[in-house]
Amino acid sequence: MTKDKYESPLTSRYGSSKIVALFSPAKRYSIWRELWLNLAIAEKELGIAGITDESIEEMKAHLNLTSEDFNAAAEEEEKRRHDVMAHVHAFGLVAPKAAGIIHLGATSCYVTDNGDLIILKQGLNLLLEKLAIVIDRFSKFANKYKDLPTLGFTHFQPAQLTTVGKRATLWIQELLWDLRNLTRARDDIGFRGVKGTTGTQASFLALFEGDHDKVEALDKRVTELSGFSEAYPVTGQTYSRKIDVDILNAISSFGATSHKIATDLRLLANLKEIEEPFEKDQIGSSAMAYKRNPMRCERVCSLARHLMVLAQDALMTNSVQWFERTLDDSANRRISLPEAFITSDIVLTLLQNISEGFVVYPKVIERHIAQELPFMATENVIMAMVKKEGDRQQCHEEIRVLSQEAAKKVKEEGGENDLIDRIKKAEYFKPIRDELESLMDPTTFIGRAPQQVDKFLKDYVEPALKPYSEILQVVKEATIKV
Repeated sequence: MTKDKYESPLTSRYGSSKIVALFSPAKRYSIWRELWLNLAIAEKELGIAGITDESIEEMKAHLNLTSEDFNAAAEEEEKRRHDVMAHVHAFGLVAPKAAGIIHLGATSCYVTDNGDLIILKQGLNLLLEKLAIVIDRFSKFANKYKDLPTLGFTHFQPAQLTTVGKRATLWIQELLWDLRNLTRARDDIGFRGVKGTTGTQASFLALFEGDHDKVEALDKRVTELSGFSEAYPVTGQTYSRKIDVDILNAISSFGATSHKIATDLRLLANLKEIEEPFEKDQIGSSAMAYKRNPMRCERVCSLARHLMVLAQDALMTNSVQWFERTLDDSANRRISLPEAFITSDIVLTLLQNISEGFVVYPKVIERHIAQELPFMATENVIMAMVKKEGDRQQCHEEIRVLSQEAAKKVKEEGGENDLIDRIKKAEYFKPIRDELESLMDPTTFIGRAPQQVDKFLKDYVEPALKPYSEILQVVKEATIKV
């Protein structure tokens, strides 16, 4: 095997077989042939002469391209410099009885744009299935750790306690919004249909000798045969590139979600509270043998940044589509659209792998809580003293002084937080000395976090995943390796 040509790592290193195959030349040109078949079937049904049952059957028999088909198309494109006409020629060679009616009345965008819309819709279906699996895995994690107290962080500074499971619901909620956005983008995809060279259907009107009803019937019938419920009512030569904007915006938004999740996990790995999977023989560093680098999460962040910027391609391309169309969209879309889907698929695979192998270290989490909880418990201490008829303002001053002394010991001397011991020894706090241990119970600081997790999973996650129950059942016990 020679390695003297650049290969995209998206396909050669990371991409899964399904999504890579969807954007392959074999799939693309097979869809073109299906579209030519659908057009011929509809035109025959509507009375166009010269389209025989034999020609239709020949087309049906050669929807999948062989290596000879690709060679024939490549030779023709070399001469004609036109990929669509090259494939019309190659199709006609294997379906000679249909050669004279293939592409009848159509423009190139009949196959290129309608084909793209089919691929984009199928691609979103694949992403949605994988996203549902990721949400399911994260939800199981949230449920398992819904009661485990952990330090909350605001500004990446210790804050009031939450739970490990509750924090995971923040990730899941954004993933649910991505599920919604990708679903909307998929469901909003229409069909370009048979609209002719500039969208006026002039060629088809001529084909049907001025019969407007038959032109409309053709558009509707080809749309149905191609698996769409409706076609866009008006187009130029292409479908509006704003459709690409809607799709890539939803995909790029998922990129932002995945980057945030992976970043949180990288920070937690630094704290040694939660780690991504780390295999028995995995090497974290070529020099520092002890390291357990969060390389999966780092890869998610790396790819997610690429994903987020691809929306700009669609926005800028849409903005410069002059009048009925220009061709400066073509090369860009050949890169940005497949890369958006393949990159999303890779990120989803990584997130699934990470979520299926989370390693949680409760003892480390407990130690971090113990280091900070005495400061957080001061309000509880004040309330307890007030209940014993203490003066709130005096109590605040007493505990403020002790807190500053404890903070100095931690920050300047590198010692442990001994605030509670200082409170125990202080004569002022003698009335509540026996209550201090209970006032320091972490489970009393997590509010309704466990109940919020239960309600969120039941009321929001379960309904969202219901349409994917079949695929979730198939992968229920399976795990994915990257």
